[in-house]
Amino acid sequence: MKPKISIIMGSTSDLKVMEGAAAFLAEMEIPYEINALSAHRTPDQVMDFAKNAASRGIKAIIAGAGGAAHLPGVVAAMTILPVIGVPIKSSNSMDGWDSVLSILQMPSGIPVATVALDGARNAAILATQILATGEPELAAKLELFKRELAQKIEKANAELATVELPFKTN
Repeated sequence: MKPKISIIMGSTSDLKVMEGAAAFLAEMEIPYEINALSAHRTPDQVMDFAKNAASRGIKAIIAGAGGAAHLPGVVAAMTILPVIGVPIKSSNSMDGWDSVLSILQMPSGIPVATVALDGARNAAILATQILATGEPELAAKLELFKRELAQKIEKANAELATVELPFKTN
């Protein structure tokens, strides 16, 4: 089984966040790989990874990084694959804003789709949606996933209807 999605992170300290992406991809039965690559500590490995990902069959890259968060942008500069950046609130982070802005503010021509701070699960959902444009079976799984999300809200509203609060009208 060859991976379709690559999950990369600047350090294994980011694994706790990035496991959210891995869990969703497993739920959707999408083969993935997961590696630590540092734009600052292992630039040659990052370059090799980015330049060869497409030829290895990778269809999208989910790149998590904290602090200066250069990994997603560096990878996006060296591949035509879609890169989804996950800003991570790390131990050296300024409330995560440094990571968010580092990934979000890419120069023209080098886009990185950016999800919420620590939003690895949403990154995996977006990667799955990208894949699903060419895979009807995967599209059907996403349709079911979205219906289940709606059902959770319907159930929550049914439960809220039974809650009695002062001045509540519904």
